[in-house]
Amino acid sequence: MGVIPLSDASRRPYRYPVVTAWIIGVNVAVFVLELIGGEAFVTKWSLVPADIVAGRHLATILTSMFMHGGFSHIIGNMVFLWAFGPEIEDLMTRRGYLAFYLLGGLAATAAQVGADPASTVPNLGASGAIAAVMGAFIVTYPHDRIRSLLVIFVFVRMAYIPAVLLIGVWFLMQLVSLGSIVQHPQTSGGVAYAAHVGGFIFGAVTARLFERRTSPASVGF
Repeated sequence: MGVIPLSDASRRPYRYPVVTAWIIGVNVAVFVLELIGGEAFVTKWSLVPADIVAGRHLATILTSMFMHGGFSHIIGNMVFLWAFGPEIEDLMTRRGYLAFYLLGGLAATAAQVGADPASTVPNLGASGAIAAVMGAFIVTYPHDRIRSLLVIFVFVRMAYIPAVLLIGVWFLMQLVSLGSIVQHPQTSGGVAYAAHVGGFIFGAVTARLFERRTSPASVGF
């Protein structure tokens, strides 16, 4: 069984989510560059924890946040970002939201590097920053219903799931998976669970600090 969040059914943003759309556009553009550049491009711009600890290739802290390992990876991440990002962007100024997103990605990277600083496995993906957006969502709009596709084998139906349940179960799964990896490192499956947990905690803790102080109708970029 799987759940694919589509959008917040309880509220509409006051403004078009320009920054969220821009972030998605950048991710897609970088993915096209990956397809063109091949393995050499991915290797150059992905983040390797051991290199960061040694002070090398620090630019990859940023570049890796906009890279993905395949079509399913980028599609899944962008669907989650579009489901939760617009409401969080509306909660903040656009500059504030962009800063929040990037800092969430940095917090996720710090968590992943801290969990395995000697790793030479390349890390890439936007899921840590998106986890920060989800962390912000669960503390600001926990009772909103998320329009989602519920997939059970070959059966698909629309469901409206409270954010606190949908995101809460997702986060619990990340914690359980992270605990399993700590005990059995060989079972990671290439998923950066520490980044998910770190990004989520950052978002949940700091979301209110980024909240705008004026009405959304009067806020520009």
